[in-house]
Amino acid sequence: MSQLDSRHIEEIAALLAVAEERSFVAAGRILQRHPTVISKRLAALERRLGVRLLERTTRQVRLTDAGARLVDRLRSATGLITEAEQEASLGAAEIRGVLRLALPAALGRLWLGPMLPEFLSAHPLLSIEAAYSERFVDIIAEGFDAAIRVGELADSRLIAKKLSDHRRILCASPGYIQKHGAPKNPRDLGLHNCLGFTGLASYPEWRLSKGERKETVVTRGTLIANDSETLLAAARYGLGIIGAGDWLMSRDIAEGTLVRVLPDWDLDERGGVYLIRPSAKFTPAKTTAFKEWIEKKFDCGAPWNTDARPT
Repeated sequence: MSQLDSRHIEEIAALLAVAEERSFVAAGRILQRHPTVISKRLAALERRLGVRLLERTTRQVRLTDAGARLVDRLRSATGLITEAEQEASLGAAEIRGVLRLALPAALGRLWLGPMLPEFLSAHPLLSIEAAYSERFVDIIAEGFDAAIRVGELADSRLIAKKLSDHRRILCASPGYIQKHGAPKNPRDLGLHNCLGFTGLASYPEWRLSKGERKETVVTRGTLIANDSETLLAAARYGLGIIGAGDWLMSRDIAEGTLVRVLPDWDLDERGGVYLIRPSAKFTPAKTTAFKEWIEKKFDCGAPWNTDARPT
């Protein structure tokens, strides 16, 4: 496909100005160029196209038939460019279009997804395309407007806002504790059925911390999975001890179907739940609206810490 360079654009601008003003002098005033420059650009355009576009006399400048047809097409093209610019500007100012979100799979399904209808109901010209995944997507390369990410951030290209702290804790069902007893220290975990989440960076090790104290335990269990909700169901059933984010188990703890194990210890280092965006410059209104809305939802703390229901 041929590409327009700056010289071609200058030639086209000269033609359109002369067609409008019917004068090299007047066209030069509009484009802030000497009339001889305008004349040279039009001569270069005619040479490049191999057709005469203007009839020049001492009294007037007149478009040839070929020149008139070209001017009509160019005016249509510049109209389309203007419309495209207006549409892009409108997209930056009006909350409309498609908002592409990358959400963490389990946390997104349990807590974030149920919130989205509230956001959409406030913005009827907007639609959301939500992609759920446990992997850290490249939101720039994959064309996402924003993402919610759990853990630590390393990509300096991203604009990040921490929404809440993130803790991993240990839990088990009351039935499991009654049958097998509760571990009294991290080393006791080696005697228990520990449900393994392969998405944990240190798997199969559980790295526990209590202030300055650190303990590492190599866990074993009869169920491992890359899906935390599968492990949650097993923990409810009484199969073993689960180590996961507090957001996953907050409802069960509130309802008594799970209880904390080693409640003074955290699993892995504490991280955060972040809203990330590609850039802070020229942010579309749809992205800004989502940013402001999700920040407000977390203003009084993470929803799993303040209520047993999604808000």
